Amino acid sequence: MNSRQRRGVILLLLSVLCALLAFAGVLSVVHDVDSKVGPEVTAYRVRSDVKPYTTLDAGQFEKVSMPKRWLSGTAVTDLRALQGKIAVTTLRAGSLLQSDMIVDQPALQPGQQEVAIMIDAATGVAGKITPGSRVNVYATFAGKKEGDPDQSKIIVTDARVLDVGRITALDPDAAKNNQQQPSEAVPITFALSTLDAQRITYAESFAQRVRLALVGPGGDTSVPDKDRTYELATDK
Repeated sequence: MNSRQRRGVILLLLSVLCALLAFAGVLSVVHDVDSKVGPEVTAYRVRSDVKPYTTLDAGQFEKVSMPKRWLSGTAVTDLRALQGKIAVTTLRAGSLLQSDMIVDQPALQPGQQEVAIMIDAATGVAGKITPGSRVNVYATFAGKKEGDPDQSKIIVTDARVLDVGRITALDPDAAKNNQQQPSEAVPITFALSTLDAQRITYAESFAQRVRLALVGPGGDTSVPDKDRTYELATDK
């Protein structure tokens, strides 16, 4: 093989090597794009604004496809998840439906009504009361007239919690002027009879403080009448 033939073979080998390198580069780019985009999955977008506590149905959403890796872990990918659900906040048109945007529709029993009150976030909830919890509701009242003892009363027993809202900052001026006034509160929604709804609403309006006591599963929630009112002077 003369020198010209050897140069030809070398050039041929270099051409083949360059082609292989170019092919490998294309495969690398394709793999990189595929890894960044990934397979597409189904998600659902809100067609038009949906008000809070509205019962949801499939017609309020439109189907869209997008890469799975772009979806959050709470994205709804199956509209069967809407069954028996309501919007917990305003659903804005164009936003993707997330599981934390919806909650179970409250199941009120005959004779019950849904009542929400604000509870001190620090002493009334403490992060342990959730929808489905059973609680006793305590309220403290000042004496009716000067010299009368303050009292703590059990206003409602075995109240079923339907929903626990977000912590809300209260009027800072009111909290500053009254050390007993909580600075943050949480809206708690209960399923109550008419009489218990009146009791708990009265307590929220006129009691110095309203507290919730979590009742353990299977626990006895009944309280004798003689034990529903407490005064420090009569504690023996």
